Amino acid sequence: METKGHLVVLGYGDVGKSIVKVLREWPFRFVVVDSEERVFESVDFEHIVGNGADEEVLIASGVKTASFIFVALNDDTNVIFATLIARSLNPESTIVARANSVKSIDKIYKAGADYVGSLSIVAGQMLAKMTANCVGKSCRIDEDIMLYEGIEIEKHRVEKGSSLDRKSIGDLDLENKIGCTVIALERRGLVMTDITKKTIIREGDVIAVVGSNKQVSEFKEEYLK
Repeated sequence: METKGHLVVLGYGDVGKSIVKVLREWPFRFVVVDSEERVFESVDFEHIVGNGADEEVLIASGVKTASFIFVALNDDTNVIFATLIARSLNPESTIVARANSVKSIDKIYKAGADYVGSLSIVAGQMLAKMTANCVGKSCRIDEDIMLYEGIEIEKHRVEKGSSLDRKSIGDLDLENKIGCTVIALERRGLVMTDITKKTIIREGDVIAVVGSNKQVSEFKEEYLK
């Protein structure tokens, strides 16, 4: 049965392993897809042996209801096809893709990726930053990770009196007003990636916001004064 809000990792090479290493430390449900059965020897997480650019395999992995899809395949042609199919199957999911060649970045964006990393380690770093635990009163985190073309992720705590408190993602409409997106939310130690327009932000939440340098700066200026 498909679980809404889970994560799908396409490819279990260096990048895929980097992502999974972080995912295993958190209460996420995730599914890993790779065409090589041998890479799954001795693993104990949910996985599927198959081509990550094949529609039937993507459907079997639950792409239709996934909140996050990481495309970490080793061939850019497959990355493009996997991104195109995944976007077609799930218009609402956030797709982060690896570009093995800088020349492929524009094509991968056109195929439907939200963010494209040209370095092999960037996806794993991004996820690690996004899900970093928040402890104590100094919970507000302004550290960020730079992705290709100045895209970054920042985490921020919703403080008392914030204009974000008790607002739904739909009401805020950040994507249309500013261009950035809330992609995850941590509440009382639980991380939620199933973010919809009905998701309500509350005081004390830690939200992960993705956008360009300018968009994230505008978001902070508008909502985190």
